[in-house]
Amino acid sequence: MTVTRLGAGRYIDAAQAPANTVTSVHELTTSDGAKVAGVLRTVPGARTVVALMHPRQDLTHHVLVPELLARGFGVWTQGTRSPNNDIALVHEQALLDAAAGQVFLRDADFDHVVTLGHSGGGTLFAFYHQQSGLPPEHRLRRTPAGRPIDLASADMPAPDGAVFMAPHPGQGALLLRLIDPSVVDESDPLSVDPSLDPFGPANGFAEPPHSSQYTDDFVRRYRAAQRARVERLDQIARERVAEAATARRRHKDSGDARDRRAALVPRILTVYRTDADLRFTDLSLSPNDRPYGSLFGRRPDLTNSGLVGFGRFSTPDAWLSTWSGLSTNADFLRCAPAVTVPSLFVELSGDQACFPDDATAMTEAIGATDVTRTQVAGTHFGGPISDGAPTGASLAAADIGQWLAERFN
Repeated sequence: MTVTRLGAGRYIDAAQAPANTVTSVHELTTSDGAKVAGVLRTVPGARTVVALMHPRQDLTHHVLVPELLARGFGVWTQGTRSPNNDIALVHEQALLDAAAGQVFLRDADFDHVVTLGHSGGGTLFAFYHQQSGLPPEHRLRRTPAGRPIDLASADMPAPDGAVFMAPHPGQGALLLRLIDPSVVDESDPLSVDPSLDPFGPANGFAEPPHSSQYTDDFVRRYRAAQRARVERLDQIARERVAEAATARRRHKDSGDARDRRAALVPRILTVYRTDADLRFTDLSLSPNDRPYGSLFGRRPDLTNSGLVGFGRFSTPDAWLSTWSGLSTNADFLRCAPAVTVPSLFVELSGDQACFPDDATAMTEAIGATDVTRTQVAGTHFGGPISDGAPTGASLAAADIGQWLAERFN
């Protein structure tokens, strides 16, 4: 066994890759000149390759890699142009990164290429399927911040199949329900509106590990306030985008070095308290087999105020493209109707990011006529649902392997 780190301090036992695995490392150049790296692993006779990718994480040692190899499939893992550093992550650029990998795999002469999106990789690949399926002239031309993006001239091969494992509905859609709406001053990490405090006993919060009990009225007010906070942050981001554009215009007109520096100054958004989905502490909301707590730990009342969290630091462009559930183009429910190839949706019974109602809505949104949904016992990152139980990743691998064999062997 090897030990694979999938995130948030969760370590999962993974099988060893077959002894006859051949591994090669590749540097690719995207259509806009960026460099991305990927690892191709193959076994003798593999004619179908599964591509794993995530917008923010390095999946080189993803727990499914040896599982898929052992079942006779090639595996391609790649990152975006800035893996493990999402401060400037623009999803439209990530599509160009994904396209470079898909071109490489097509030219590698496999019979079939299947995308596999785990967690945030699910929406990234749904977005890729959507844009690659469009005539080039109909693809997106600008990012949500208004920057030009040349998807039209990019070679974007269409994959032959799609697997979605514990996909959440998108980075922005996820943050829209994680963000703490009780923040009243974006410059003050301790500012709070007590009437919206998710960790206030008066609002139904109970001391961990006891499940909280929020009223329907509080849940409605909380979710409306979450949307309002994202709207405010969108406005701040757009103002900072405009400031940078004004500085660029001034420099173009004046040639003054001060104006050039003003155009280059980073206008980073610091977004406090982004680990506050009510479902983390009230297990009666969207019930499933999940443990108490969030993806970042068992005490969201503490991790919510900590350094680590989704969307905590980002450029205005990255905020609007990736983290704003109101502005992003990378939204699973909006992109999934364009996924028309055979598709498998794997739900984890104890997921803390893709809840049962999400899984239903997302599966129903997929546009393919051949859609399979399966559920296995496990947590979001593929851990076991209880001590001593099989890992969710190993159970998912069995279903994924069978589905692939039935369609692509």
